[in-house]
Amino acid sequence: MSARLRGLLTLLVDIGIPIVIYYVLRGFGVEFHTALVVCSVVPGLSVVSDLVRRRKPDRLGLYMTTMMLASALVSLIIQDTRFLLAKDGWFMAVAGLWFLASARGDRPLAFVFTRFLLEGRVGPNRESWDVLWERLPAFRRIWRVVTVIYGVGELVDAAVRVMIAYTLPVDAVPGINAAQYVVWLVLMQVIINIYLVPTGLFNRYSNLYADLRRPQPDPAEPSRTEPNQAEPTGA
Repeated sequence: MSARLRGLLTLLVDIGIPIVIYYVLRGFGVEFHTALVVCSVVPGLSVVSDLVRRRKPDRLGLYMTTMMLASALVSLIIQDTRFLLAKDGWFMAVAGLWFLASARGDRPLAFVFTRFLLEGRVGPNRESWDVLWERLPAFRRIWRVVTVIYGVGELVDAAVRVMIAYTLPVDAVPGINAAQYVVWLVLMQVIINIYLVPTGLFNRYSNLYADLRRPQPDPAEPSRTEPNQAEPTGA
């Protein structure tokens, strides 16, 4: 199964199924808080299952596991219904700040989370992203900018979620939050690609990769330099 398809299935399980469970429970008369707790725990179970199956999770897997389990734990502890409805917004805000904080780090989060989708699909010879990162300053700048875009986008999304949680009818919020995830993901993909395409990231012949197309000196070959002066002749 491709990484993209696996990601779509995970999205379906972690967002779609909990919403269905919430409205089914409400249809059977289960009160707000109990229904919210149950549908919050489901994504946590799915990521734990994935973590156990893969045994050696990547940073994206650890990130998703941490966020989902923290969300489930908050749902079990907090009794305030409105706060539970807003918790996705609070966690999104934390994620946004984390993205922004990583933008100047050794590997910004957008680089880390996008690598498993695009590595081997960009560059003149489908180079490792470690090579691209080390040799191309413009490549590093691209992923720092994308990380900032994602961070700002997550903070905006968080603010909207919190506002919706505290202003709209309780039963309307879970469905709107689920739809908002889809809208946000699509919108962010559009914005990111509007930035990425002109950078030449997807064009192996673009100036972005000019340094990779230049022949590299062979370190084993001795340098050839002209002598600055004639060798002294023997007496």
